This record gives sequence, C-alpha cells and structure tokens, in this order.
Amino acid sequence: MNMYNNLPHLTDITDPLLTQALQHKLNNKTKPLGSLGRLEDLAIQLGQILGTQSPVINQPQMVVFAADHGLAARGVSAFPSDVTWQMVENFLAGGAAISVLARQHNLALTVVDCGVKHDFLQGLPAGATRPGLQVRKSAWGTGDSSRGPAMTQTECAQAVAQGQTLVRELPGNALLLGEMGIGNTSAASLLLAKLTGLDIARCTGAGTGLDAQAVQRKTAVLREVLVQHARVRAPLDVLAAMGGLEIATMVGAVLQAALERRVVVVDGFIATSAVLVAHALQPLVLQCCVFAHRSGERGHEFMLQHLGVQALLDMGLRLGEGSGAALAWPLLQSACAILRDMASFASAGVSEKTPEAKALA
Repeated sequence: MNMYNNLPHLTDITDPLLTQALQHKLNNKTKPLGSLGRLEDLAIQLGQILGTQSPVINQPQMVVFAADHGLAARGVSAFPSDVTWQMVENFLAGGAAISVLARQHNLALTVVDCGVKHDFLQGLPAGATRPGLQVRKSAWGTGDSSRGPAMTQTECAQAVAQGQTLVRELPGNALLLGEMGIGNTSAASLLLAKLTGLDIARCTGAGTGLDAQAVQRKTAVLREVLVQHARVRAPLDVLAAMGGLEIATMVGAVLQAALERRVVVVDGFIATSAVLVAHALQPLVLQCCVFAHRSGERGHEFMLQHLGVQALLDMGLRLGEGSGAALAWPLLQSACAILRDMASFASAGVSEKTPEAKALA
C-alpha cells in the first residue's frame, strides 16, 4: 500500500502566449528595455503563476512550521531543544523577528506545531485554540536519526498530508515559508547530501552558531546518520530517515500550493530543503517557487545550484523563521505593481526609442 498516493500531480503552467504578452507589456513601459533587471523576470514569473497580465497577490500567508529533532541530543546545535517551544511562544507573543516583519508587511502569521515536544494547549478547556497557532502533530518530535529512522513512514506520510490540508484551508494566493526547530539545519544538510550526492562536509555549517570544532563534531555525527541509512534512496524514504516533521509538512504544503498555483516564497536553508524533496518528487514545483534569499548557511548555495535557481537577496541571513521571505516580500509587490500600474509609452505620451536606434538594436 502506498501511503503517499494522495500527492498532487503537477502539470506545466507555462503559457507561451501569456509569456509573450507579459514581455510585450513590460517592453512597452516607460523605461529602456530590460532596465528593471531581475524585477522584470520576477514580474513575468508572477504573471505566469497567477495566469494574468495584471497580477494581484491577495491575503499572503506567512506560515512558520515548527518541530523538534531527536538528533539534537547528539549535540549538533548550540541551543537546547527547549528553545523550539520557547520560540513558538515568542512568535505567538509577537516578539520574534518574523513577528515584527509580518506585522510590518501585513502578512498573516500562522505557527504550525508539526511535532514540538510541548503541549501548547495545556491547561486550556478541551477543544480550545490559541490565536495564530495550529496544532498538527504527527509525532512529538522525531527519533534520533543516527540510531534509526527519524520518522516512521506513517508519521512522514501524515506530516506531508497535514501540509496539504493546511494549505487547502488557508486563504489567499501566496504562501511564505518559515520554520523553527532546534537541530533542523542538520536534517537539511542530510537531505542535501543524500539527494545531491555531495559530501556531508560541504553541506554542513554552523547552524545556530557553532564554532569550527563543533561544526567538525556535527559533521561526524551527520556522517554516522548517512552510514546508518546508506541504502535509502527514494525521496520520501530519505525524508523519513533524515527527519524533520516540519520539513515533511512543508513538503506537502509546497506541493499543494503549487497545485493551486499559489506563489510560494521560499525562505532559506531549511525551507529550501523541503523544496529539494518536493522537486525530487515533482520537478515542476519550481515554476511556482520564488527563492527569497541566499542564506549564510554554507549548504544553501549548493541547494540553489542543484535546483538551478537564483535568490532575490543575498544579505548573509541565517535566522530562519521566514525572515528572508518577509524581507523579500516587497519585491514581489513591486513586480506586480510595475506590471499593473506603470504607464506605457503610448498611454503616457512619452516618445519611444528613435527609429534609428531601433534599427540598430
């Protein structure tokens, strides 16, 4: 029995006529050809995703996926696992970086408990909820992947399905990915090494702030994990083995968002690891993904290279939480506004390039 038989099947959204119309519209704006650089490429991508020459992004959803990792007990992080649930509380209280940025940019913020080892509803009446929090646990954290699979196949399948259901229930046409989970840079590094064939030493960085010696110890632990799961090959089996309930939930969310032709704004290293898995399953998922920034975490550049994509920003960020996605958000708004609102040469009564210059072009 295939536990993943409800995964979306993506089709090519490329519309050559729409692409031509979008390019023609941009070329006739009151500016030299191509002078807005990559903003024009972004505008065309957004028009393609949303299927229109005048794209409008409505009700953008910033979703932070949170979970704990059993591998953290091996000392792969500079912080204890309790920081995961403490930061979730910080998100809900509005004090975290992503809370500030979401407020600044009017992004609806939802925190999803995908597998945190903490009961956020403890002491509340049965059936009670907390504003901004969704509890969708598939397990109370993952197992130690150096000693066995981080997740059972059932737990992994449930997490992926939870991500699909979550997106189906969210409004709007844009999903911004964030995450929180002590130990999740290790899971992302493992996914990168296993899915691309890169040596784990090239995939492993400082995470939450390890020094050089600690990074070496972390790398040695991750090498143990790879040996433990050397025979695992299929993308979802790799995901289950290497862990990340929040990453698995993001995989389902990304696939569902792409199926619904929502714009998916991908944050940094951890969020991109979820796209890496989704891409291994459905390569066309990239058509709906906008990569917000190139992380300061060393493996992220290799992920971007493997996927053949370029990020919008490069600011040395390595916080996670969706902070880079929120910072890139105004660029998406600007790209849409240029397509919709900027005047053409004809409508503004501005002279175009001279016939002689056109002939030489």
